[in-house]
Amino acid sequence: MISDLLKKEVMACLDALNSGGIIVYPTDTIWGIGCDATNPEAVKKIYSIKKRIDSKSQIILLDNADKLSLYVHDIPLITWDLLKNITSPLTIIYPEGRNLAPNVLGEDGSVAIRIVNHEFCRELIREFGRPIVSTSANISGGANPHSFDDIDPSIHEQADYTVMAYHNVISAVRPSRIIKLYQNGEFDVIRP
Repeated sequence: MISDLLKKEVMACLDALNSGGIIVYPTDTIWGIGCDATNPEAVKKIYSIKKRIDSKSQIILLDNADKLSLYVHDIPLITWDLLKNITSPLTIIYPEGRNLAPNVLGEDGSVAIRIVNHEFCRELIREFGRPIVSTSANISGGANPHSFDDIDPSIHEQADYTVMAYHNVISAVRPSRIIKLYQNGEFDVIRP
């Protein structure tokens, strides 16, 4: 059960997300920039804020592994073992995404998804009912923001809402491990 303060933060984020806006928010790894992962115009804004080339795919967050089938064609069987046995934050790149903005997908149609383990993010995504983009709250190539104070002020200026909770929390967690799965059961470790 989340606190009243976090409920207010979730509601403010929902207002921004539902209107195609951008949020700056804490995740289970580092501070992120997010938007509705099904809205191509919102995703385009994130590329602009980060000054990032739009050929790089985005990570999306889900609150529950049961929702994977809504956004991934043919989930490789190894997925369930990975999700069950790896306890640190894990992003899995699946061979073929669906029901998402085309500009969150890789050039090969793949999609990077992390099942989030953070009470605020889980509640936000559950209430929103759709996946949320999660990319580090930095200018492309800059240092990852492990605390709120590490975020470039220009990012806040361009976002529609910045979460006001968790500002004093410093993340000891680094960006998630990334594994790319293939339909034949093989995989590559992209980021250990």
